[in-house]
Amino acid sequence: MRNKITINTNNLVSIKSQLKNSLDNTLDLIHNEIELPEILFITTFPPRECGIATYSQDLILAVNNKFTKSFAIKIVALELENEKNIYSEKLYAVLQTDNPKMYVELAEHIDENTAIEIVLIQHEFGLFRSNEADFISFLKSIHKPIIVAFHTVLPHPSEQLKKQVQEINTIVDSFIVMTNSSAKILENDYGVLTEKITVIPHGTHLVEHSNKKVLKEKYKLSERKIISTFGLLSSGKCIETSISALKIIVKEQPEVLFLVIGKTHPTVFKNEGEKYRNSLEAKIMDLGLQNNVKFINQYLPLNELLEYLQLTDIYLFTSKDRNQAVSGTFAYAISCGCPIISTPIPHAIEVLQNGSGIIIDFENPEQLAQQVIRLLNDEPLRKNIAANGIHKLAPTAWENSAIAHAGLFEKIGNKKIALQYRIPDINLNHFKNMTTSFGMLQFSKINQPDLDSGYTLDDNARALVAMCQHFELTNEQADLEYINKYFNFIKFCFQPDGTFLNYVDQEGKFTEQNSENLDDANGRAIWSLGHLISLGTILPTELFENAVSAMELALKNVRKIHSTRAMAFIIKGIYYSNLKHNSVQNIILMQHLANKLVQMYKHEAKDNWQWFESYLTYGNSILPEAMLCTYLTTGENIYREIAEKSFDFLLSKIYRNQSIKVISNKGWLTNDEELNLEKVGGEQPIDVAYTILALSKFYNAFKEEKYLEKMEIGFSWFLGNNHLRQIVYNPCTGGCYDGLEDNYINLNQGAESTVSYLMARLTIQKQLNQKDSKSIDVMTVFRKSKLKSSVRIESDKL
Repeated sequence: MRNKITINTNNLVSIKSQLKNSLDNTLDLIHNEIELPEILFITTFPPRECGIATYSQDLILAVNNKFTKSFAIKIVALELENEKNIYSEKLYAVLQTDNPKMYVELAEHIDENTAIEIVLIQHEFGLFRSNEADFISFLKSIHKPIIVAFHTVLPHPSEQLKKQVQEINTIVDSFIVMTNSSAKILENDYGVLTEKITVIPHGTHLVEHSNKKVLKEKYKLSERKIISTFGLLSSGKCIETSISALKIIVKEQPEVLFLVIGKTHPTVFKNEGEKYRNSLEAKIMDLGLQNNVKFINQYLPLNELLEYLQLTDIYLFTSKDRNQAVSGTFAYAISCGCPIISTPIPHAIEVLQNGSGIIIDFENPEQLAQQVIRLLNDEPLRKNIAANGIHKLAPTAWENSAIAHAGLFEKIGNKKIALQYRIPDINLNHFKNMTTSFGMLQFSKINQPDLDSGYTLDDNARALVAMCQHFELTNEQADLEYINKYFNFIKFCFQPDGTFLNYVDQEGKFTEQNSENLDDANGRAIWSLGHLISLGTILPTELFENAVSAMELALKNVRKIHSTRAMAFIIKGIYYSNLKHNSVQNIILMQHLANKLVQMYKHEAKDNWQWFESYLTYGNSILPEAMLCTYLTTGENIYREIAEKSFDFLLSKIYRNQSIKVISNKGWLTNDEELNLEKVGGEQPIDVAYTILALSKFYNAFKEEKYLEKMEIGFSWFLGNNHLRQIVYNPCTGGCYDGLEDNYINLNQGAESTVSYLMARLTIQKQLNQKDSKSIDVMTVFRKSKLKSSVRIESDKL
């Protein structure tokens, strides 16, 4: 029996000291949160209604959602003296752009504030019209790194404009532009150095691509073919071109409805009221198009706007401004899956290549009508253009824009900015959408489940593991429906000969693909059954007993399996099963399989190649993890030694420069070649997920912080810490993209990738919960120590 002691007040000194350290650490965290380096955004901002205000609001929201404990964003709102906006966001300051004195005062405040690390200015020439000299003086007075984001870059500038931009260039540290063509203009027409320019495209919103028919019903637009345009209304939009074209279009397509979405631009309204809108309405009356045009004279909430765009059959962008560098409305429409017809502004010429849209001449209603009729008559072409556009603009998601901006902040922040990705909330939406009454479907087109792709044992086994993880963390009873569904699918694939088939079509019939080697699929099924059994008493008794029975049947013939990874999966399954259903026979089987892996390791391993095979391919992390599972079950050190050596070797090949780059399916790594860091592409979410699962097990076993650190780095791959600096996980749908290629991301969100991400996310969550639990334990000890001295506690817990 352990000794017990009675605590008097003197014995509290040690505990109070521990608490003080804990509180000091907490205060340090709070202090650090307050003292984070600040990025000062100088921009128009809502409620002001203009494109830059909306852009900045979306960008700041994206950056704050993407990163934590990295920097703090402060806002200086631009307005005019006669404007008195009421801001919902807390502002650092307001700068009245027509008040010279305020430029001076703001510059002084910025220079005096040591927390401000970088100043980012969203620039449009019209914002500083008649106060250009004040703006230049303001820049000169700031002795901090300055970034200017040009929303307009005019080609062939006048001498005055060129001189103004060149003077800005001598002061600031970096420029952001939104198109490659704008970057070239800055270089060629203004003499700005290439290395000083960063191209970050206008951000776009991730959308779930809802059913068009359902949305049309929602807005009472069924049976209509919808053409739309949106934005703050002004004559520059050239809506009259579309109305003239519509007269031609309705002769062939009378069910067409043209939606003109957006209120009149506030500046236009201030100067001329609704003169332009009235002229459009008069033209509509003259042409007899009252039943074919609808004005939505509102500044729509974002969700409603995105739904209107998703129900649109064709989007029209008819600006007549030849020098318009970029358009947010244009970008939003493409990202919502609208096939687009556009006039040739630089942004459109750059984006609408290779079947991503159609370019027409400025102010040419006949040409516009011809292309609209062509698209309305060809639904496959519309779908093809929409899909091409979505893929083209995927890198411009606000999440990716946030990553690009943060990367620039880190680059010019004098090493005071270290990026830390924020872990997204757990989202099961796409996971559940991929699940039918029979099981989890195999593939998805973007985020739409593909029924034709059928089902696999692989995906349903992984889905069972993920849902078991979720149920263990949350005890949500609704999870049992899905657990039973995936378990039943696994039983459906089990054959009388004691093996599993893998491929099932949408009709529930096994396919010819099952003639190939299915060892790995059999291994995964056993792994998932073991995971299910490991839940033990939190499962309904009947389900637990059925899982044990299924496991016993599945293990009868596994000695015939020789696939390295299949054996590793089986070992993992036995390990998990043994946590709640101890079986000596199964442990003997585990050692039999583990010893095969040991022999493989001894045959292949040498000083510079600590591995089981002469090559590294897919799913590598499960091999050292299987060795660790065997050690944890048997306590035999040979398994631990091989587990640690092989895992450390693997980690040395896939971790570089605070990022993970798993072995690519575009080229395995053999023991006679050097690791080629230039070889990129073919990285699969499943390999990253397996690595995170293994890291978690190694950390739990040995409590070495290096494993936790690599878990965090590995998980950040999904969030944008990869060679493309783009998200692989889609926080809007809850799905995960299918692969990271050399210069693009496969946007399909199939079962393998989505389930792999979820397994990794739930593994991270379990570690976070364990950390929280330890913090609670420390505070519990302190609270107990505050009781009277007669309280008795165990001496070894002091």
